[in-house]
Amino acid sequence: MKTPPDECDSWQQLYPFTGHWCEVAGGRMHYLDEGPENAEQTLLFVHGNPTWSFHWRRLIEANRDSYRCIAPDHIGCGLSDLQKRPLRLADHIQNLSELVRNLDLCRVTLVAQDWGGAIGLGTLLKERDLFERIVLFNTGAFRPWFIPWRIRVCRWPLFGKLALQGGNAFSLASLRMTLSRTTRLDPAVAEAYLAPYNSWTRRAAVHQFVKDIPLSASHPTWDTLGEIEDALPSLAGLPQLLIWGMQDWCFTPECLEKFCQVWPKAEVHRLADVGHWVVEDAPEESQRFLADFLARTAEAATGANR
Repeated sequence: MKTPPDECDSWQQLYPFTGHWCEVAGGRMHYLDEGPENAEQTLLFVHGNPTWSFHWRRLIEANRDSYRCIAPDHIGCGLSDLQKRPLRLADHIQNLSELVRNLDLCRVTLVAQDWGGAIGLGTLLKERDLFERIVLFNTGAFRPWFIPWRIRVCRWPLFGKLALQGGNAFSLASLRMTLSRTTRLDPAVAEAYLAPYNSWTRRAAVHQFVKDIPLSASHPTWDTLGEIEDALPSLAGLPQLLIWGMQDWCFTPECLEKFCQVWPKAEVHRLADVGHWVVEDAPEESQRFLADFLARTAEAATGANR
């Protein structure tokens, strides 16, 4: 079966990586594995919705000379298999945990954004001995105390499915609503973000991620998020870097402050004019902050995991 996107697409030069696949419980997971295989440290890049490993392309290229850079596509996203059934947060954590174990990763720094924060932190808690540092861009790992109206509309039973899975409304809107400093993405970049989600079936996971946002304690993912939230203080000893676009209407500055409360020693960079997709809206700062943090915390990270 041909796996989208097509390699002849015009944006392919922006994604100059060799794909790899790993069998996990949810199916065949695509991932990037760049840099020295015997590198002492690994950067695990975990994307959110409705993106895929393409989101991390600049940070991978900038860091693959010194670190092993792993960037998976969640099942149903990017170049990974379609979901055999609707997946929840706990399923994505299980799939990523299997990938981490199957690749024998160690000395891992989690780099995550959006849903990738909850998935990545859930994986870190399951595989605690393998992780040394945490880097988060706009994300959350808490029981939701608010749901933006733009997300609530996407959850309406009939409208949401037709708009997101039929009309690709969520991905199309993300090309604009995730930015603040930048007025628009380069057309080739926009094409790349949309490429894997080019049909009704390929957009099923995008819709399912939105449906998996729990509105109340009766939703199964509420407890999964609650378990992660309750365990966050146990990670206070790890070096943490929080890079936040303060113009994000979804993962607002209030989300950042909640992380700061549980991790009072975290290094924080607040970008006043930047939106949700920080690595697209502020690519230079994103790489500079990450590189500096990794260089300064290498010894502390090793000590934190002993």
